[in-house]
Amino acid sequence: MAVRPDELDRRMRRFEQICRAGGLKVTHQRMEIFSELARTDEHPDAETVHRRVQERMPAVSRDTVYRTLALLEEKGLITRAGISGPSRYDARTEQHHHFVCVRCGLVKDFVSEAMDGLCPPAEVKRWGAVDSIRVQVRGICRSCMAKEKGRHD
Repeated sequence: MAVRPDELDRRMRRFEQICRAGGLKVTHQRMEIFSELARTDEHPDAETVHRRVQERMPAVSRDTVYRTLALLEEKGLITRAGISGPSRYDARTEQHHHFVCVRCGLVKDFVSEAMDGLCPPAEVKRWGAVDSIRVQVRGICRSCMAKEKGRHD
């Protein structure tokens, strides 16, 4: 699903600001790769990003996409959603959580102050400092439930 135009503009401005502040060139390839993530809330994997960007830029290599995703993550412009399977990427960097469908792999963002306020157990604090808490809720999406119901009717 596409993000609102004002949100896409905000993400693209942030991209340019962080690149310039960090001394990174705002290349056409970097901009296309980032905008592919910034314009959607689908959490695509690297192969999907490569395929979509390649439609607009046939010469973009898989290696360029992987290296750029790693760089964008390092700069805090994207996050990697902690989902099983291939790494999935997210341009929404503010605090949020994920619902993951265990059947089809759908990933949806949600915000929860209650989950933001979870306190890590003392054991975790002994391992190190906690920067953030991101919760993953796993279940079956409505679409998959409807398909299953249709098979049983």
